[in-house]
Amino acid sequence: MIIFPAIDLYEGRAVRLLRGDYQQMTVYSEHPEEVGRTFAEEGATHVHLVDLEGARDGSMPNLKTALKIRRETGLFCEIGGGIRSMDAARACLEDGMDRVILGTAAVRDPEFLEKAVAEWGEKIAVGVDIRDGKVAVQGWTEDTGLPFLDFCRRMAEIGVGTLICTDISRDGAMRGANRELYRRLSAEMQIRITASGGVSSLEDVRALRALGLYGAIIGKAWYTGAVSLREAIREAE
Repeated sequence: MIIFPAIDLYEGRAVRLLRGDYQQMTVYSEHPEEVGRTFAEEGATHVHLVDLEGARDGSMPNLKTALKIRRETGLFCEIGGGIRSMDAARACLEDGMDRVILGTAAVRDPEFLEKAVAEWGEKIAVGVDIRDGKVAVQGWTEDTGLPFLDFCRRMAEIGVGTLICTDISRDGAMRGANRELYRRLSAEMQIRITASGGVSSLEDVRALRALGLYGAIIGKAWYTGAVSLREAIREAE
């Protein structure tokens, strides 16, 4: 299992939200590339980047910062937030991102999603943000009413290779990963699943690895010192 330490970007800074609430934001670094270099020093090979402004507004104001992280760390970088057109996805991939994550666009513009998967294959992932069993969009600010499993099955039919599934209620709350959610997903889906939201202990890492997941994202647990990235990577392997 791959550990993806996370950097959430807002106005060029590394920040964290609590349960997706933009009013509950903590700034951890004015220089996100330095955070990325620390990840590399601690043994990370991959990093998960989110443009929070992009996720909310449909733009990509933090792409330049994300590319700087990629350039200065050499890590495999996946990015989500505001990628809602072929031109936006192309800008990310041609400029150096290794994978782009579609969220709102995957729900609201299936034609774009299908074109992106046809063009870039495994370089396209879909973020499935889940609140009370339903898919949320627009940076978690809107609920669609769409049952998450139905949506995940549809993604598999389209040919999406990776799903990044986030339990919004646990994100940034240090409550532990929703293991039952990922157990259900891993049992029902023949697709790569990355767990996101609440991964806050080495026990979480061991449990998710045992489920055969592709990856796990660690955010606040690292920033607060609750989890050692080196130890998490070792457990994941």
